[in-house]
Amino acid sequence: MAPAEPITFDVFFDYLCPFVFRAAGLLDAVRRSGRRDLVVRWRYFSLTQVNSKDDGWTVWSAPVSDNVKGRLAFAAAEAAKRQGRFDDLHMPLLQARHRDRLDIDDPAVVEKVAADAGLDVGRFRSDLADPNILDGLARDHRQAVAELGVFGTPTFVFADGASAYVRLADGVDENGALEVFDRLVTVAAAEPRILEIKRPRRPAAD
Repeated sequence: MAPAEPITFDVFFDYLCPFVFRAAGLLDAVRRSGRRDLVVRWRYFSLTQVNSKDDGWTVWSAPVSDNVKGRLAFAAAEAAKRQGRFDDLHMPLLQARHRDRLDIDDPAVVEKVAADAGLDVGRFRSDLADPNILDGLARDHRQAVAELGVFGTPTFVFADGASAYVRLADGVDENGALEVFDRLVTVAAAEPRILEIKRPRRPAAD
């Protein structure tokens, strides 16, 4: 049997977003199934920036002394990338936030996650202190908004330019992951005439 063609796409994400956690779990399950060859590039997109009411303020240029929601996790991901270890830290950071309910804006929490993931903690600390550590966030976020029209996370952008903002209702189990992923690709990448599908929420019973 010929190997499956690689499926290449970007995913714009914010560690604060529960839907990113669910999407990451889906992609991890699909990859582990061995039945699809996924080439995923995780790209930064700050929901704090999107929600800012100050046109002149940015997450990446705000003073270090400011407590900016979600900023530390982006810096940590970039520090891991500098060690060639982005994938080793990515899911643990999501799990820390959404499974273990830890505060990933707390430097001690983030450093422990990095240490548990096997990163060089000394270099990790040094890179976090680099004033240019958020350059990747600035670049990705600006491109997402200006060129791709991204407004939320997770947003999948496929190699042919098709894109989709995806919210999974729940985590997908191992058995259902491949089916859900294939349907996602069929609608998001292969059927550009469908611009949006949104389920209405039934009013709660009195």
